[in-house]
Amino acid sequence: MQIDDTEILVSGGGIAGLIAAAAFGSAGHSVTCVDPAPPVTEEGAQGSDLRSTAFLHPSIAVLQAAGLWDRLAPHATALQVMRIIDAGGKLSEARLTRDFDASEISDQPFGWNLPNWLLKREISARLASLQNVRFLPGTGTAGLLVRDSEALATLTDGSRIRARLVIGADGRNSPTREALGIGTRTLRYGQKALAFAVTHERPHDNVSTEIHRSGGPFTLVPLPDRDGKPSSAVVWMERGPETARLRALPREAFEAELNRRSAGVLGQLTQATRLTEWPIISQIADRFTGPRTALIAEAAHVVPPIGAQGLNMSLADLASLIDLSAGDPGSARSLAAYERRRRPEALARLVGIDALNRASMISARPLRDLRAAALGGLYAVAPVRRIMMRAGLGVT
Repeated sequence: MQIDDTEILVSGGGIAGLIAAAAFGSAGHSVTCVDPAPPVTEEGAQGSDLRSTAFLHPSIAVLQAAGLWDRLAPHATALQVMRIIDAGGKLSEARLTRDFDASEISDQPFGWNLPNWLLKREISARLASLQNVRFLPGTGTAGLLVRDSEALATLTDGSRIRARLVIGADGRNSPTREALGIGTRTLRYGQKALAFAVTHERPHDNVSTEIHRSGGPFTLVPLPDRDGKPSSAVVWMERGPETARLRALPREAFEAELNRRSAGVLGQLTQATRLTEWPIISQIADRFTGPRTALIAEAAHVVPPIGAQGLNMSLADLASLIDLSAGDPGSARSLAAYERRRRPEALARLVGIDALNRASMISARPLRDLRAAALGGLYAVAPVRRIMMRAGLGVT
């Protein structure tokens, strides 16, 4: 049987995998990207991803090098302020508000927010313009044989590809990771998240707002106006039974709950898209590499959607991998350096985000009061506040 050759095989056509294909292709490598499901690139289409992604400032350099930022920037909404609100009192209303303003540490916003379905549309278009990149949606990775000199992948259509480097970007249940026999450590919270878009009475003023009460954070992330009205993406985390109850409500009753949980910070909210739901876990692979293989994104690490860390951690993976892949992509030396650089950093962030998520889930009033006091105390010390902002961006 014929074997096709490529320098880089990207297994996974989610946002991280698509960006990886664009980045390595833009760097001059021959790239093949595969995924069992074609990307859904329209908001109203069945199966569209209604979440949004906030690209923090350090990630923009990765998008620029991949030839993507010029395509994405016209659709992006700046995030100038990260606002944290504690609404853990007797009533669901803001009792403590703290603003983390990017102007304290930079002349740039913290980042820019874009809908995931739009990202898939624009990145797919970029791949189509690169002659050295093949994107094969509808085809997945069925098997993987790795040697010190090469990796041989069998695809779900029976074809075979030989690569110098296989990038596993194929999700939290990664076939690439499983083929390498790499285990994971997984933390479960009994939480799920609802993701959808809303319109609201008051402008968001480029402020991303995270509201803490119990069950998990309720986050409003700025989007461009929708039908002439201010709009935001919502990520609403709750314990599983509560999420199921909310999803079963008639629209009018759901919007009443939505507005109660938002503490009225943007005035009346109106649901603008259907609801999507996904489970919340933390997970980290025991190793990020194998012979001629590197794991990135959710194949390597999964964190709750707090502080816009998830995909930005993935782009940090990608930036390191590209930096270390000059000369011989997939060499033992470059992969060992990638392991040393990325896994400790990812583990440290996972531990920190796990702690924040558990604090956000607190239901007992005295502990919620303690949480509010801790937030107020940390914020009041300006050097600590700036350290927290820089740490969130992944810079020193």
